[in-house]
Amino acid sequence: MRKTIVFTLFFLLLPPAWTQTVPSGWKVVKDSKGACQIAVPPEWIPYAESAAAAVLQDAGTAIAVVTSQPGQAFKPMTEFLQKVLDIPKERMFENTARRIFYQEKVSKNPDDPNAYNASVPAKSGTCSCRVVFLPKVAEDVSKKIVFSLNSVE
Repeated sequence: MRKTIVFTLFFLLLPPAWTQTVPSGWKVVKDSKGACQIAVPPEWIPYAESAAAAVLQDAGTAIAVVTSQPGQAFKPMTEFLQKVLDIPKERMFENTARRIFYQEKVSKNPDDPNAYNASVPAKSGTCSCRVVFLPKVAEDVSKKIVFSLNSVE
């Protein structure tokens, strides 16, 4: 229980430090409409023909995808929706008017990926990203990708 509380407090304090920043040397990845973006480390490469995704080595190791939802008003998730999506409180890191950030999937073994989802408000809708990564990929890198999500508008 104590570990969960410390973990949650840690993430509640991190967003101001990482919110919408592009770490030095990282690459910017924009969604297909050019309305939203994330940043990925320099060793990540574009995924196939997609300008809206990047991978580390291959899509099975780690993939980060950014999307925009024009016209979709951004708002925090209701408790009901969190229950429907089966998001336990300890995996909901932020659910505010600034950002929704939660862990959708937790790895059960070295070949099973983790997955983070995040959304932020945009001028004309919502920006979202999903980062799926194997346990061998540093969690802090995946979180930095999530915290780089922002609107280009």
